[in-house]
Amino acid sequence: MRLRTIFGALMLLLAVGVPGALVWELGDSSPRDTGRGQHDLEQAVIGEPAVPVVAAVAEPHDVPIYLLALGTVQAVNTVTVRSRVDGQLQSLRFREGQDVRAGDVVATLDPRPFEAALRQMEANLRRDQAQLRSGEAELDRTRQLAMRDLASRQSLDVQVAQVQQLEATIEADRAQIENAKIELEYTVIRSPIDGRAGLRLVDEGNMIHGSDTDGIVIVRQLQPAVVVFALPEEDLPKINSRLAMGGAPTVTALGRDGQTILAEGTLTTVDNVIDRNTGTFKLKALFSNEKRTLWPGQFVNARLHLTTRPGSIVVSEATVQHGRDGTYVFVIAPDNTVTMRAVRVAQMQNGIAVIDAGLSPGERVVVEGQHRLQPGSRVFEVEPEKAAPSNPIIQGNQSAKS
Repeated sequence: MRLRTIFGALMLLLAVGVPGALVWELGDSSPRDTGRGQHDLEQAVIGEPAVPVVAAVAEPHDVPIYLLALGTVQAVNTVTVRSRVDGQLQSLRFREGQDVRAGDVVATLDPRPFEAALRQMEANLRRDQAQLRSGEAELDRTRQLAMRDLASRQSLDVQVAQVQQLEATIEADRAQIENAKIELEYTVIRSPIDGRAGLRLVDEGNMIHGSDTDGIVIVRQLQPAVVVFALPEEDLPKINSRLAMGGAPTVTALGRDGQTILAEGTLTTVDNVIDRNTGTFKLKALFSNEKRTLWPGQFVNARLHLTTRPGSIVVSEATVQHGRDGTYVFVIAPDNTVTMRAVRVAQMQNGIAVIDAGLSPGERVVVEGQHRLQPGSRVFEVEPEKAAPSNPIIQGNQSAKS
């Protein structure tokens, strides 16, 4: 009877795929444990092998809550440097991509026509000043004759008016001289802001005009820089509540991979309108951009820190499964069986899931190996690299290697 029982157990072990769990030696009627474990042996005997899984403990953490959006980097100030007067472009005084300061010479025009115009205005002033001196002398003589009744009152009034006209003409001459000097200064074109020069828009020798819209070069201020991004309108109350708490929320500019931190800044502006076509509103964040990791026109991921939730239950994002009735996780009981537990997820970011309801601190949950589980399955924990792969493609590759 004892031999029949041992033989039946051996056949069952071979059938359930637990090779090497027990070994008999010749002349030994008792089985020898090879180290697989008493728990696995018991499961193999009853026909329900334990499933290897990777497990973790649900722990409380202070979790930052973020709002994510795609943003565009813009220069704080952008100026198209244009000529204010018409003339021939004599020289360009900048290199493409060069940093320029406010007041640096960018280009020069041929100044000779403007110098000639200035000399003409100065000559007109001297001519009119001479006429004024002559008119004032004539006025003095007429006034003396009128005092002796040798000149009419009308002739005196006419002479006074002529002197006043000459004085007005001199004022106009001086204004024309000032204008000519300003136009002469405009032949030296300077950058109005600190920034970085772009590609030149015109070559030396060309005639340029004050009415040209293309300009000579575009200068953009890179430090600081701004990021403009949009959020759904349902996030507006959250933003307003955060702003009401005081202090500007922190905004982080991330690379296209969503992980690399490019720069950190603060929220400065919330637009005063919601776009009815997209249902979004725009926001603007300011960055010092000291390392120039942000570049105008660049697309970045903007991450706005809304608040921090203290003591939130967090698990790996891979722990959360999606079913017909919503999200759930496999919870490991003390007897190493699993149950399906419905959970409410507040946020998933950077591989971390924040659980609002359904889990308690200290509970063990399955991170990998869920594809082989069902409620009541027995499990045993293994290291992550030893867990059975859930991807059938990976399984096939491993089979081919073996």
